[in-house]
Amino acid sequence: MEIAVIGNSDFVLGFRLAGIRKTYEAAQAELEARIQTVLNDKTVGILVMHNDDLKKLSVHMQQTLDDSVEPTVIAIGGKGESTNLRDKIKQAVGVDLWK
Repeated sequence: MEIAVIGNSDFVLGFRLAGIRKTYEAAQAELEARIQTVLNDKTVGILVMHNDDLKKLSVHMQQTLDDSVEPTVIAIGGKGESTNLRDKIKQAVGVDLWK
């Protein structure tokens, strides 16, 4: 399974430099289309996005990503509430690893 990263050029650059091959630059207008492409890619196990980009998506797409187990969607960065990584891992694995 691979990691995919979607976001603006500044966001994906660091991941690209770290060796992540599936990095996709996307402006706000093309974000949902790029996400759908990644969701259809069965080799992707984790999708990383910026928290601010996630909040700008349609309600339907936000719900789709929230319910997604494979790939597991991780939102990082931004201001305000952080995503609960523990819940995402529990959803993906099926057990709470911290117990």
